[in-house]
Amino acid sequence: MSVGGRGRELAALQEQLARAGYIAEAPLAAALLLMQDLGRPLLLEGDAGVGKTEVAKALADVRHTRLIRLQCYEGLDAHAAMYEWNYQRQLLAIKLLEDDERGIAAKEQDIFSERYLLKRPLLEAISVDTTAVLLIDEIDRADEAFEAFLLELLSDFQLSIPELGTVRAKSRPLVVITSNGTRELSDALRRRCLYQYIDYPDYDKELAIVRIRAPEVAAQLARQIVAFVQAVRRMDLKKKPGIAETLDWTAALLRLEITTIEAGGAERIMESLSTLIKTRDDRAAFPREVVARLAATC
Repeated sequence: MSVGGRGRELAALQEQLARAGYIAEAPLAAALLLMQDLGRPLLLEGDAGVGKTEVAKALADVRHTRLIRLQCYEGLDAHAAMYEWNYQRQLLAIKLLEDDERGIAAKEQDIFSERYLLKRPLLEAISVDTTAVLLIDEIDRADEAFEAFLLELLSDFQLSIPELGTVRAKSRPLVVITSNGTRELSDALRRRCLYQYIDYPDYDKELAIVRIRAPEVAAQLARQIVAFVQAVRRMDLKKKPGIAETLDWTAALLRLEITTIEAGGAERIMESLSTLIKTRDDRAAFPREVVARLAATC
């Protein structure tokens, strides 16, 4: 494809993502195109709240396809992520097969057939007929053993089930993996992925996000909201507000019928901070005089 053609494709994807509610800068849009062209997973790294999960949601919207999500957590094992057997149905089938004169091997083949299989996100993603978006969310919450288990899927788009053999993908999913950076990921995982770091948005990008996700907010209030949040992020906080918090705070201000930051006053602004500030220590950093000072700069 020509340079000009690629540029048009990149711009078209950015426009489609924007219509889906996600403002993507050129490097991220380029990574999404490469992910599709090369058939490689995309690893998105960044602080919690910067919009990594939303990338997968917007991509599924743009591609008019299913989003299949695996939420990772400590102790997640292969069975919970890939498949489980429907033991109750198997026990019932065993009871019904008691009078079956076939050999044990034939009966076992019946019992361990696909109709008794409960597909979990990883198996579901490679079993659907049309390409889905597979979101492996917060991979850093799972342990290294689970990360190693993923390598077969990420390399060959297949999974091994001892009772059935190797299940190969009917169609390759578009795989988006997110990490908040709470632990270092293995080199083996990183080698199999394209990579993009997502940072907190700058003023212009966050303003565009607010305008597209909350079109009912007045232009002046939108600018003040973003200026206030950007100032808050420059403070020494345990949990800096992410984009979701910005949008929640916007909704709260509208609900409180605050038309401008200065009109709302420090007291009413403080009433809404539960949507923006999410830890006890951070909340203590916002006495009335601090809120008034921040509001005055917007």
